[in-house]
Amino acid sequence: MHPYLNFDGNAEEAFNFYKSVFGGEFHEIHKMTEMPESDKLPENERNRIMHMSLPIEDDFMLMGADIMPSYGQTHHSGNNIYLSLHPESKEEADKLFKGLSAGGDIEMPLEEAFWGAYFGTFTDKFGIKWMINHQLKK
Repeated sequence: MHPYLNFDGNAEEAFNFYKSVFGGEFHEIHKMTEMPESDKLPENERNRIMHMSLPIEDDFMLMGADIMPSYGQTHHSGNNIYLSLHPESKEEADKLFKGLSAGGDIEMPLEEAFWGAYFGTFTDKFGIKWMINHQLKK
């Protein structure tokens, strides 16, 4: 399980700060320009962070991204962190998604994503935000 932090256009700045404190090197940095049809995004959102990660310890990764106001996303205290689970199989991903999302609100259904993962997000019935991300084998 990894914490996933949301920012409003300053994810890269925040992660550079965390890197200055924790040390290490970024594992991944992806901007919105890498997603399909990114040319349809407003100019001021194209260089926002789609995903970045910083290993803190062997089994602990700090992850994050910028929100997208053009997608109707807003940033406020309470929606700026997700718990990100990384199951070993699609079956386990389905089980976790179904179980944890019961009685909650599904934001993004669990399905294959363009970055090669089986991915979905939801808020559970207690208001906790979750991501399920199973990396598909290529």
